[in-house]
Amino acid sequence: MALELRLPEAGVPTRWSGGRSQASRRVLRKINRLGALNRAGLVLLVLITLALLAVPLIAPHGPLDNVKLTFGHPGAKGFLLGTDEQSRDLLSRVLYGMRTTWFAAFLVIASGIVIGGIIGLTAGMAGGWIDALLMRFTDVFLALPGPLLALAVVSALGASLPHTLVAVMIVWWPFYARIVRGEVRSIMSRSHVEAARMGGAGRLGLAFRHVLPGTVGPVLVTASLDIGALILTLAGLSFLGLGSPAPAAELGAMSARGLTYLLTKWWVPVMPALGVFVLVFVANVAGDAVRDLAEG
Repeated sequence: MALELRLPEAGVPTRWSGGRSQASRRVLRKINRLGALNRAGLVLLVLITLALLAVPLIAPHGPLDNVKLTFGHPGAKGFLLGTDEQSRDLLSRVLYGMRTTWFAAFLVIASGIVIGGIIGLTAGMAGGWIDALLMRFTDVFLALPGPLLALAVVSALGASLPHTLVAVMIVWWPFYARIVRGEVRSIMSRSHVEAARMGGAGRLGLAFRHVLPGTVGPVLVTASLDIGALILTLAGLSFLGLGSPAPAAELGAMSARGLTYLLTKWWVPVMPALGVFVLVFVANVAGDAVRDLAEG
């Protein structure tokens, strides 16, 4: 009997392309089942990230530019959010401050996922005394109070945003280590992992091909829900003077310096606070959408 080699017909998806298209359709169906507010949150998450990337192009002025108008009220001479005590455009400074806080939060989240993921994966895969040792090491960092640690780091190294981020990173990664370790221990007992082990899969191949992908969903959901809390943490530390020194455009520090004028020039402290509110709102709504996508 002659063997016949049949190539895919035109317009017929291959197994790989069909798998990708099916996955895309599943994601789209889940997005369509989301509530209107959650869908709007995902759209806002993308739009605000793109807009903040383009802040140098869309901001009317630089964050330190003198616009020759002191304490201009919102709308005065075209300044949408007004100006501050040093004749700087508040809209531009709030946009730059939102950009700094937004991407600083993502940086801390990313570092927490990487550090916590490595430690959690190692502990979960190894088990035994290595697991116990790494988890006790993690518990030490979980016990550290974040604000006090930030104060200690800034006192030792000097007030700056990078030093504050280092302090926050130190206390943020243990949560991801715990999540990854728990997921790894659960996945290790599943049949497909046992089959891969019996089939001769090496430890690294087992970890990165069969175990680690199963932890992505819970980690992404946790990260999406953490962004809002982290923005508030960074803004609060900046409000306490633990961020970059003046005249840097940081939302918390701008509100703190503007409190003197709260009763007379209310927009100076309020507008940066509104910037924090917008970021936290978008992050929380998008986080709820990501959680619903994972559960759907």
